[in-house]
Amino acid sequence: MSGFNKPTSALVLAGAVATAVAILSTAASAGPVANDGTKEKCFGISLKGQNDCAAGNHSCAGTSTIDYDGQSFKLVPKGSCVTMKTPTGMGSLEPVKS
Repeated sequence: MSGFNKPTSALVLAGAVATAVAILSTAASAGPVANDGTKEKCFGISLKGQNDCAAGNHSCAGTSTIDYDGQSFKLVPKGSCVTMKTPTGMGSLEPVKS
């Protein structure tokens, strides 16, 4: 005898499975950043690893390997992108060559 009874072991296993499913569904819904229409994509302003997604060099959120990558965007309040100044220039509504 292992010291565990079957009903208790089944409840522990069910709880672990439920927790794993909850974590996975939360991670999936947290994937690409949602835009509710009050934000715009602003290219060339994000720091390394802080981009919301990309246009060319890499797959998506958090994968930029350089600061102010012109191919990566960050969602910002609508109308504010082109007024954002970085060490490499202004934010852009379109991808720019880095």
